[in-house]
Amino acid sequence: MKVIVVGAGVVGTMHAWHAVERGHEVVHIEREAEARGASLRNFGQIWVSGRAGGEELDTALRARELWEGIGARVPGLGFRAIGSLTPVRNDLELAVAEAAIARPDAAARGYKLLTADEARAVNPALRGTFEAALWCERDAAVEPRLAQLALREALLATGKYTFLPNREVRDVVAANGNGTSSVRDDRGETHSGDAVVLCTGAWLSGLVREIAGEIPVRRVRLQMMQTEPLGEPLTTSVADADSFRYYPAYASEALDALNSGQPQDPTAAAHKMQLLMVQRLDGGLTIGDTHEYEHPFAFDTLEDPYEHLTRVVESFLGRPLPKIKRRWAGVYAQCVDTSRVVHRQRVGDGVWLVTGPGGRGMTCSPAIAEKTANELGW
Repeated sequence: MKVIVVGAGVVGTMHAWHAVERGHEVVHIEREAEARGASLRNFGQIWVSGRAGGEELDTALRARELWEGIGARVPGLGFRAIGSLTPVRNDLELAVAEAAIARPDAAARGYKLLTADEARAVNPALRGTFEAALWCERDAAVEPRLAQLALREALLATGKYTFLPNREVRDVVAANGNGTSSVRDDRGETHSGDAVVLCTGAWLSGLVREIAGEIPVRRVRLQMMQTEPLGEPLTTSVADADSFRYYPAYASEALDALNSGQPQDPTAAAHKMQLLMVQRLDGGLTIGDTHEYEHPFAFDTLEDPYEHLTRVVESFLGRPLPKIKRRWAGVYAQCVDTSRVVHRQRVGDGVWLVTGPGGRGMTCSPAIAEKTANELGW
């Protein structure tokens, strides 16, 4: 069997991975020299803790298992089973953490409520002031700027994988009963196979609109930053209580009380913010993020969100942040119905569109691709 995958972000790369793992030949087409979108512009978190119960959590847990297995075979993607801590500062925030601990699926997530001293024993870099912390043992991390490159190198070594960069797909021809589907790129070359999977990320117009129409997926813009090396290990990823407001796992009466009794900081509210922080292999900290949903998006990055994040991080670390090394904005595709893990649509005989995982893309991509492979009978 021959599979044509369009889009070399993490979702597309994982589809290529599963196809090759099942013995198939893959031609992988990317419109740029390498993926430059949300698959690189993220935290690299394998984020189980905040996922909604049911399908979303099941997908995240399966993806976490797959990431660990792939990471053992491809060390260059930088898989680390580091867990996460969400420090809480007062009774309102603590009540949300306690409600999370009481969930029936808390054990599957690896939830545990730690005292401040216990949290510092897990992550000694947290020298700031807080009352307790929600620990999630199942959270992990990879290196977003390296993962696709490492996976591609491993795929190339199989002899079953061809990577074709700097080619934009202009046309898709479904099998229409003859068993072969094809795509034509902007160099005029046609690539045929038994299946075509379009993993186009936030590219929702042009060819995608022509073949799929207006799909129930929106684009979301975010801002993030990365520091120079911290100079000490940050042994877990770190979130703040604003993440309780953002992730569906924390929905509860206690969260309602937090929202009414402790309004979000005005800057955080204006930019729909939460703190997430992960240490990179070079010691720097990736910190974010904001969420912008209304089009047209701004074309510049704003300083107020970065200043807010700096204050929150420094309050947890009890020390000044290292120098900011880089700032960036990114755009990802998210299902309008955010309870949906991904938009998977058959757009023709032998042709599938897979997009819209939102902020779950890095976390869930191995399991999303596995499900596509299973449904298509690879």
